[in-house]
Amino acid sequence: MKLRQFVLIVALVGGFWFATTHFPSGLNHLALTSAGRSGSPLELTEAHAAPQFDSEEQNNISVYKRVLPAVVNITSRAVIMNFFYGAVPQEGQGSGFILDKAGHVLTNFHVVEGANRGIEVKLSNKRSFKAKVIGTDKIHDLALLQIDAPDLQPVTLADSSQLAVGEKVYAIGNPFGLSGTMTQGIISSIRSIRNGDGAPIEDAIQTDAAINPGNSGGPLLNSRGEVIGINTMIASNGAEQSSGIGFAIPINTAKAVLSDLTRYGQVRRPSLGIVSYAIGPDLAQQIGLSADSGVLIQKVVPGGAADRAGLRGGNEQAYVGNEPVMLGGDLIIAMDGQQITDPQDIAVVLDKHQSGDTISVTVMRGRRQMTVKVTLGEARTQVNT
Repeated sequence: MKLRQFVLIVALVGGFWFATTHFPSGLNHLALTSAGRSGSPLELTEAHAAPQFDSEEQNNISVYKRVLPAVVNITSRAVIMNFFYGAVPQEGQGSGFILDKAGHVLTNFHVVEGANRGIEVKLSNKRSFKAKVIGTDKIHDLALLQIDAPDLQPVTLADSSQLAVGEKVYAIGNPFGLSGTMTQGIISSIRSIRNGDGAPIEDAIQTDAAINPGNSGGPLLNSRGEVIGINTMIASNGAEQSSGIGFAIPINTAKAVLSDLTRYGQVRRPSLGIVSYAIGPDLAQQIGLSADSGVLIQKVVPGGAADRAGLRGGNEQAYVGNEPVMLGGDLIIAMDGQQITDPQDIAVVLDKHQSGDTISVTVMRGRRQMTVKVTLGEARTQVNT
């Protein structure tokens, strides 16, 4: 009886060994053929060659590989006091990018604001370094950091003065902490906006490339992988995520700020010291101005550059729609020989100068055209031109 059981066990083991070593797919093959209604084995078609990328895909991949090592993840740490005067640790995350091999990193001011427990910069190779703040500019929402790290790969900065609506752009950053994320879109518009503190961002780059929390401070790139802007905010209508309307600070604005930060350790951006209002042909005709367009000085800041040069603000209040406007002031029509039609034109001229520089300002005072020399003041925290 025991011999018969032993022979049965040997037969079962031998049968199992034969089935698993002599059929092409072993028992899996048997299960598939028996389970399938047709009785045919499962056959998969697989690619036998590397994928062929079209020209657009090749450029996307090239830009990503070239720029990714220069994009960093920034973690700011702070301790705040809660309602019960208890210490509560907080962490914020954002993006940034490497400017040079000395370890300078550019990001948004709001990414590192209030970081009283340190700032950490993580590279794309996952190595982390403590960062020190070299300088900040709250008005332009920019901050310059520095890390001590070897073999850094900096970005290439473009000229943002010749951007065109419809131009292809890429955003690389760390949305929601997802490091190394690239999105693609176009330039949707070039427009003046105000940041969260109410300060103006002239010539802000509007894009439909997906920008989400965590992208702040990261680069907006052209199709050549050059930085044209710093991603800074989204129009989300309270949803706290991309709605296809994101904004970047133009890199030319950042260049002017960086010049001050590296030279003085603080921002000394020039200012005319005026509150201004853009005038178009229709409005100019309605209020009886002798020029078709320009920038109306509503108010001069006491002691500011315009005030010292003898430029005049308005003295009569009127309304354009529901918006109050002070009339009667000088109408700026040119600066340094360049035509001025809106405050963005003034910002372009000022970005080429430092505080203390002297420029020529051409205005219409009533029917009389006059040119005055203005020594530029230094921009303060108040929002003026």
